[in-house]
Amino acid sequence: MGHGHTHGHDESLDEFVPEVVRRNMWIAVGACAVVVVLGLILLWPSDGSDRLDPLGLEADPVRASVESVEEVPCSFDPLLACKVIDLTVSEGERRGEMFVLEQSLTSTISSGDGIFIEIQVLPDGTVQVVFYDFQRSTPMLLLVVLFVAAIVVLGRWRGVGALAGLVMSLVVIVAFALPSLLDGSNAVAVALVAAGAIAFVALFLAHGVGLATATALLSTFASLALTGALAWLFLTASKFTGFGDENVGYLEALGSQIDPRGLLLAGIVIGSLGVLDDVTVPQVSAVWELKRVSPTSGFAELYERALRIGRDHISSTVNTLFLAYAGASLPLLLLFSEAGQGVGSVATREIVAVEIVRALVGSIGLVASVPISTALAAKVLSSMTPPPLLDPATETEPDAVEPPSP
Repeated sequence: MGHGHTHGHDESLDEFVPEVVRRNMWIAVGACAVVVVLGLILLWPSDGSDRLDPLGLEADPVRASVESVEEVPCSFDPLLACKVIDLTVSEGERRGEMFVLEQSLTSTISSGDGIFIEIQVLPDGTVQVVFYDFQRSTPMLLLVVLFVAAIVVLGRWRGVGALAGLVMSLVVIVAFALPSLLDGSNAVAVALVAAGAIAFVALFLAHGVGLATATALLSTFASLALTGALAWLFLTASKFTGFGDENVGYLEALGSQIDPRGLLLAGIVIGSLGVLDDVTVPQVSAVWELKRVSPTSGFAELYERALRIGRDHISSTVNTLFLAYAGASLPLLLLFSEAGQGVGSVATREIVAVEIVRALVGSIGLVASVPISTALAAKVLSSMTPPPLLDPATETEPDAVEPPSP
């Protein structure tokens, strides 16, 4: 009996799509790539060597290990109790030297901890030690190892590609986006270029080069453009200043020329990208799979069937998006609740309203990405010549079996 042959990969359908459709898709992808590359060239940051640090954020802490912790009367007020911490410097010019650090009783420093300290020499020659932070490299490294192992074990080579895309995304943000913003470049332009570069790298590394990935990429760009337009419209209409985040005040103190409202819009654009490709990629894959199992399906049938799948994505992802923003704003919401302010009053405060606009605009872009990606994928595949269900080189219908003669 013959065995039916199916095409196991999305890209196996590419050869059945008309040449003109494939060419137009790749021309569109190439045009987007040119815009992104030009943006990277024009907005590439300077070396940043002339930036000032009036707040002392570029401190040079050193590692130290805590030898012992003892509760004694405070040096500045014997009526109060403090923790006196004996520590040894673990690196630098003062390696091996021992110092005493005084902290309040609320300090969580305990014997055996690794910490960072600043060693300051006062004008009179007195050496002063200031607690800077805890050393967290070991638990953070362990968490990274667990994350990488989980991705590779489950995703295998596809997981390796996803990790490579993640690393490149971080490189784009750290090496391009952040320095460009500090240089005073237009925040919206930087965000759009960075998001475009991240989308190219992440999608093609994680999902391979093929027509399905190109379709998902173009769908992501279209949805991102809609999200950015909505964000700009409502941020402008709501008269947001961008100073709802206290970190913007620090940037102002550093002498940065960043436009606070533009920075807010940039954050929405980059933040929306991660959610959008979580929808466009599975949605395009769903259309590809529907076409693979039903080669004769036309545009209307593919669109309708895939849209039903997309509705499940919308319901779960929108809820996830809102819970993520609510969780991040939980301390702030508790603060307003403790102050006894009503929901209406709290919701219109800029510091809270910004998060509401961020969540709603992101959700609208998310919802719109489903029909956009579905329609584009269905349009591409509805133009294709149906692939043969059987491989003529190896698969033939079996000859009729003659019944045994009596």
